[in-house]
Amino acid sequence: MRVQIFGPGCMNCKSLEQRARHAAAELGIVAEFEKVTDYLQIAESGILRTPGLAIDGQIVSQGRINSVEEIKAMLQKFAAGSR
Repeated sequence: MRVQIFGPGCMNCKSLEQRARHAAAELGIVAEFEKVTDYLQIAESGILRTPGLAIDGQIVSQGRINSVEEIKAMLQKFAAGSR
């Protein structure tokens, strides 16, 4: 599973990354995490507001810091779809 965090590296972006890593660890999901900080790449990905979160290339959130529980639900949805 690939998890991308989009943003310039601000505190909100760092918080979202920490929560995403925590959610994956709690679920026992092995994920590759990628931070996307290049503004052109962020725009090309379709992110209009940061921080942004994508799982397996699909944008699942932008412009907010999701809770660990919200991220866990998103990860479970993608994990179930890959079976």
